[in-house]
Amino acid sequence: GYLAVVLLVGLIGGTAMASIAGARRTQSSYPEFLRSTNPSALVVSSFGANTSPSSSNAANTVTEQSMARLPDVASVRSVIAFTSLPLDASGKPDPTNVPMLAAAGSFDGLAFTQDRVAVRHGRLPNLARSDEFVSTVDGAHLLGMQIGQVKSFGVYTSAQAVLPGFGTARVAPYYTITARLVGTVVLNNQLIQDDIDRYPAFLFFTPATTRHLLAAANATLFGLQLRHGDADVPAVEQAFVHSVPAGSTYEFHETASIEARVERALRPESIALGVFGLIAGVAALVIGILALSRQLQRDDNSAAVLRALGAGPWLGVADQMIGLVAAIVLGAIAAGVVAVALSPLAPVGPVRPVYPHPGASFDATVIGLGVLVVVVVLGGSLAFLGWRSTRRGAVDPNRGASARPSGIARAATAAGLPASVCVGIRFALETGTGRVAVPMRSAAVGAVLALVTVVSTLTFGSSLHTLVSRPALYGWNWNYVLNASQAVPAQTLKALGTDPDVLAWGDATEAEMQLDGHNVPAQIMTLPAAVTPPILTGHALQAGNQIVLGAATLAELHKRVGDVVTLTYGSPQNAPIYVPPTRLIIAGTAALPAIGYSSFIADHTSMGVGALVSDAIEPAAFIKATTNPDPLLNGPQFAMVQLRPGVAAKAGLADLQRLSNAADAAFAADPNAVGNTVTPLGVQRPAEIVNYRSTGNTPLLLAAGLAGGATLALGLTIASSVRRRRRDLAVLKALGFTPRQLVSVVVWQAMVPALVGVAIGVPVGIAAGRLLWNAFARTIFVVPEPSVPLLGVVIAAVASLALAALVAVVPGLVASRIPIAEALRAE
Repeated sequence: GYLAVVLLVGLIGGTAMASIAGARRTQSSYPEFLRSTNPSALVVSSFGANTSPSSSNAANTVTEQSMARLPDVASVRSVIAFTSLPLDASGKPDPTNVPMLAAAGSFDGLAFTQDRVAVRHGRLPNLARSDEFVSTVDGAHLLGMQIGQVKSFGVYTSAQAVLPGFGTARVAPYYTITARLVGTVVLNNQLIQDDIDRYPAFLFFTPATTRHLLAAANATLFGLQLRHGDADVPAVEQAFVHSVPAGSTYEFHETASIEARVERALRPESIALGVFGLIAGVAALVIGILALSRQLQRDDNSAAVLRALGAGPWLGVADQMIGLVAAIVLGAIAAGVVAVALSPLAPVGPVRPVYPHPGASFDATVIGLGVLVVVVVLGGSLAFLGWRSTRRGAVDPNRGASARPSGIARAATAAGLPASVCVGIRFALETGTGRVAVPMRSAAVGAVLALVTVVSTLTFGSSLHTLVSRPALYGWNWNYVLNASQAVPAQTLKALGTDPDVLAWGDATEAEMQLDGHNVPAQIMTLPAAVTPPILTGHALQAGNQIVLGAATLAELHKRVGDVVTLTYGSPQNAPIYVPPTRLIIAGTAALPAIGYSSFIADHTSMGVGALVSDAIEPAAFIKATTNPDPLLNGPQFAMVQLRPGVAAKAGLADLQRLSNAADAAFAADPNAVGNTVTPLGVQRPAEIVNYRSTGNTPLLLAAGLAGGATLALGLTIASSVRRRRRDLAVLKALGFTPRQLVSVVVWQAMVPALVGVAIGVPVGIAAGRLLWNAFARTIFVVPEPSVPLLGVVIAAVASLALAALVAVVPGLVASRIPIAEALRAE
């Protein structure tokens, strides 16, 4: 009995601690990985002005030296981006994958010592060598390269890239690189990517190579480490905005924003582990208390003998409790050991392949508190049970029925149910006392907890599937987007208004702006907007003095719906490319879509992050300065299109492709617009949804594990019941029960806790799953729409009953073979 307590508490409690610790390790895995890469707090680039990693005498050049002079900047490192084409063996360039590949050269260690890339296969290059490079996994795939292979690349200046013969042998490279691929890597800010940022894939060359390529750089990116970390980001952004040369635009990439996005993406796995651990922990405590109670009941007769010999009530109880206290302590210690032994299974999810500290770990918080809870709860319960034991007299150790006959068993008999059914129900509900006590209550508790876990997991998983399969819930509140390389022309927008397949359309233009000093990606819309992202709180944009925010951005600004924020873009020296401080009322929050252009560093709106504003914020001088003389090149960057009900997706896409082809033909006929395109795009999934799709069946596997444990426990309980009720079963056999009826008795004894589990576990599991999903949806800033998989719930309920019957068959067959004479020889 003592060993049973140790094993129950140690195995189930240890599994619970391991799951909760694994949830914490999973949720913190990305910040831990990020710290191991020596990250920048902010990555900055400026366009429209000269940028160079090295010093320059030009007043309008942004350099590492000028960046280092910004307040609170502790360290600056840089990389340059340049145009590169892979060359075949004859030196002929291959422009096939140019839009999907980006070449970057580290100037002074960015990507290798700061913002260090994580190696998936191979190794990092020797920074002093110019004949080695690394690539992201997608980049190596696009190049068709394996680690160890050598490739030549032609590097071209910006002037060469616009020559008519670019991409052919007619334009000779400015510089040729021949290098060996020594590793495939993952960028620290691209571990989880959305559909927009998956490409371009990156090739990284060493500082030894980069020093030959400065004249070919078409952009320089600066990685800034700040003295006070993320807290300094808004101030540094403001200082940079006021320091860039006139006519410049800029892009910011905040590491904290990426970190928050990845942590949202990891929440389903960590929630699944945490909930599983909590349920397993409750199960360990409840089953442990029942085991303690059962052990005390078995020893009641010995305690009664001690009292009869003159011992006080507490002396007899203490004799019973010494071994149980030791069992509780040993069980708690065993639980901690089990938790540490299982810890290498965490973290789970996309960070695991690059996690910097794999292997066993000791979560002092979880294990320390877990051991304390086990000792305090079980010890306190044991003290209460011992006190209660002092109030009882001696108990007949051979009594096979409880003091209180079951009303349900009596009702079954009165209803005329078969004798085997009535006896099975009585065995399940009248669990006996003393040495013939059977832990059927523990089995019922286990069945309830298992059904609650399985059904709540099914509900959560179904809701997650609904979210992933319904883009409108995470912001994509339309069917397609017409995505323009520069602008969707007015003629295309007019055609949308008269297209019979189109129900409605709205427009948007991507931008970055400052809200109360914080850089925020935004979409600028024309009002009234017929198509907008779904609103979570408040209302949509209705006037030019309003703004709608992502819920994460609202929290970052420490604002509420109805408050006022101040919007700015640029600085006065950049006028007229300048939006002066403009006060806007926060009208509501929305589930913002992942929409925008893939940029080397720029953020774009996504789940919970960003803003929607009206084009009324743009001053007349700003509009005049940004208006192109060519009418074809004026217009929004995007047109979001809702198809009419009944229009098939394939037919709608073909219709929008026809409009895009007409726009492309107009661009091709205009000398000023050659090369511009309009492309219809389907749903663009944010990084969180991309990862949720890969979450797979992890939560369900955990629930199935607990259900399997409950089934095994039920089987062991029934087997124990057959052994302890040998006399009762032999009496039944002597009274004429057939072997088939004895098997039926045992099966019905197992079915009762399973029926209790279904009756309680299914409705509680559905309610728990819905509550859990609604809470989770609010934390990831999507439309909460829980979904209950009725078929799955029915299958789970039926399967639990079938498993209960199945595990009882073997003990039932054993019961049917009990020899009457042997079992009743002492009668």
